[in-house]
Amino acid sequence: MSADDGADIARSSLRLGNRVGSGGQGDVHSVGDGDLLYKEYKDPSKVNGHALADLVAFRQGLVPTDRIRLDAIAAWPLCRVAEGGRTSGFLMRRAPSPMTWRTATGAKKLLELQYLIRPPKVAWQEVAQPAPEQRRALAQACADAIGWFHDAGLVIGDISQANILWSITPEPAIHFLDCDGFRQIGRNAVQAQAATPDWNDPLAPSTEASVDTDAYKTALTVGRILAQDPYVRPDRELRLMADCLNERQTAAATRLFAQAAGERGTRPRPNEWQTALSDRGVVTLTAAAPRPRPSIDHTVLDGVRNRKPINLRAPGQ
Repeated sequence: MSADDGADIARSSLRLGNRVGSGGQGDVHSVGDGDLLYKEYKDPSKVNGHALADLVAFRQGLVPTDRIRLDAIAAWPLCRVAEGGRTSGFLMRRAPSPMTWRTATGAKKLLELQYLIRPPKVAWQEVAQPAPEQRRALAQACADAIGWFHDAGLVIGDISQANILWSITPEPAIHFLDCDGFRQIGRNAVQAQAATPDWNDPLAPSTEASVDTDAYKTALTVGRILAQDPYVRPDRELRLMADCLNERQTAAATRLFAQAAGERGTRPRPNEWQTALSDRGVVTLTAAAPRPRPSIDHTVLDGVRNRKPINLRAPGQ
């Protein structure tokens, strides 16, 4: 089965397998033997099918390079699934295999952000922790992705430890889940805005999703990755893990994190985090020296002016 064309699919045509996940708004099932998953809403009557169609159309409207980028960083809705004349859910792709891990008993789990922002525990000792430089790269990857979404005209809303996956193999990368919670700026949401405790903007209702609330949650994401602290907030001191950032990056990240505690509209945007965490440094440009003024011989201007009438007639006229 292919869902790449974005056309609606009847639920009756799906060969559903085991339930592989469950959340507050829906359950996720495997589909056949491929890489597709089906998210089925628990209460379809609360689903805005037109808004979900907008998200499907958004992906279809991207140029190939941008579509590849979207698929790499997000489990995006590929098509709607319908039953009884209404939207029952949607199809999406499985998360990349490097973004999973196996427990000591062999159970397979998603490598959620919570395993990156919390100190290691015996219960998940099989999760390989990143080196300091990889931790910086993961924080930057989150800022890069959020910036890409915003540039594309999208608002994320529920940014939290449960809906961002990560991996350090073959290189540091991240992947967003629950993308039906995204919406295009100026358009309706698929469902009521979800919220995660300890990830809310203190200056906005938990039901609000905007570029500004995303900016606050970007600071939470970056700061908590770099500090390995799931509760640090911009109104508190940011204590970075050793060797994650150099002196320039540390100063910039500390300043931006504190700035995120400010009024709405003043929070740092994702591109500011991208610059702060970049390993390329900042090139200081030297201002060009002003060109010297031409030397003027004032003696030709200061004397007595000899004004004579000018004859405009041609000779002989």
